[in-house]
Amino acid sequence: MMTLQFSLDFAAPETVETPCLVVGVYENGLLTSAAARVDSAAGGAIKRQIESGDITGKAGSTTVLFAPEGVQAKRVLVVGLGTQKTFDGARFQKVNLEAARAIARLPIDAAVSFLAEVDVPGRDAAWRVRTAALAADHATYRYTATFKPREKSSQPELGSMTFAGADDAQAGLDQARAIAEGVHFARELANLPPNICNPAYIAEQAAQFATGQDNVSCNVLDHEEMAKLGFGSLLAVGRGSANKPKLIVLEYKGGAADEKPYAFVGKGITFDTGGISLKPGPGMEEMKFDMGGAAGVLGAFVSAVKMGLKLNLVCVVPAVENMPDGDAYRPSDVLTSLSGLTIEVLNTDAEGRLILCDALTYTAQTFRPQAMIDAATLTGACVIALGKHASGLMSKHDDLANELLSAGEDTLDRAWRLPLWDDYHAQLDSGFADVANIGGKNAGAITAGCFLSRFTEGQRWAHLDIAGTAWDEGRKGLATGRPVPLLAQWLIDRTV
Repeated sequence: MMTLQFSLDFAAPETVETPCLVVGVYENGLLTSAAARVDSAAGGAIKRQIESGDITGKAGSTTVLFAPEGVQAKRVLVVGLGTQKTFDGARFQKVNLEAARAIARLPIDAAVSFLAEVDVPGRDAAWRVRTAALAADHATYRYTATFKPREKSSQPELGSMTFAGADDAQAGLDQARAIAEGVHFARELANLPPNICNPAYIAEQAAQFATGQDNVSCNVLDHEEMAKLGFGSLLAVGRGSANKPKLIVLEYKGGAADEKPYAFVGKGITFDTGGISLKPGPGMEEMKFDMGGAAGVLGAFVSAVKMGLKLNLVCVVPAVENMPDGDAYRPSDVLTSLSGLTIEVLNTDAEGRLILCDALTYTAQTFRPQAMIDAATLTGACVIALGKHASGLMSKHDDLANELLSAGEDTLDRAWRLPLWDDYHAQLDSGFADVANIGGKNAGAITAGCFLSRFTEGQRWAHLDIAGTAWDEGRKGLATGRPVPLLAQWLIDRTV
């Protein structure tokens, strides 16, 4: 698992010796400070390209100048920034993504970017460097687990990025390194095929990470141990699979011994057929991503450890495969959850909430966390509501919801809050149990959150539905690593 190597540089742009130097130009032909210095040293090479129309400044556009005289760089990549008056954090992220994609197409192994010098209203140098570094790392990610022979390229591949920045940007770069490592952990895990990434494999990866890490421990409960404890809801989901469920518990003790931990819980359905309520065949291959919540909270845990945050953190992952079988659970079954609440199963494809409710109960009872956040690729309804851009956020605690929304804005891993009003709970009424596992076709994301809220009474809890944000669409779509940046920032904020 390789991430880009990041570093800072303080030299003048025209003097930097690098295979590629990156500078920015606005749509009206206005050059950034670094671009102006390069243009002056190169005898007006950039302005001539602007005058000829070859450089437009359109946001995300890229033009390569090869070996311009007067500068030490072998190439200068000019990136369009769009209009200056509308330039903001989201635009900054976009142009850095496009710059990295353009660099990755070149036969080079390193580059130096001066885009982090571009002013972003309300953002400091540390934020700009961190955002630029994470954008570059995201854009240049390559899935490394190869299952078919490929020709090895004789050309060098991008391995390091240097960013121009002031001394106060170092903290942002350090955070970028740790968050990028967590994002990679999440993406690699989620991208694996389900015949490799089953519950036991996730448990192995968690245990492997814990080995050798200071203040980190890993405990894994198998199906027999969970049965003794009363995980009736979680175990029902896994009954149809030959791959037995695991409950993975990671603990990081970076804070005071008597300090209550923060807790993450992630949905780990390693493959979801829908069970007896079988999903349609087209698109079912994407259901290997149904453990995106597990991958996300594990990645955030990795980031927290790598940053050495001064807090205590627990990460709980219920890892289960949902398959149809002669022993599979059925619609109309009534399950007794770990909390004691009984659940009428109306649809076996609403299984994520059934494993999460037991995991949330276990986490609350065992660790008594000061705040508990779950992440789950929970509902198609959330994708319909918010698309692929924002995760759905639900909580009855306004302060916690606002903290998470702020962390999402800070990292551009954004969320949008949906209500958890009592009005919706009636949709979960059951004539045969305490609660039904679905609430009908209306407000599906919200009623799923309402279901989980029944198992978090008395807890400071929030729910992230990442069904739209955890992976890109299509057969070649990859996991995104979200919500690692959001959760990592939320933890950083708890230490300030």
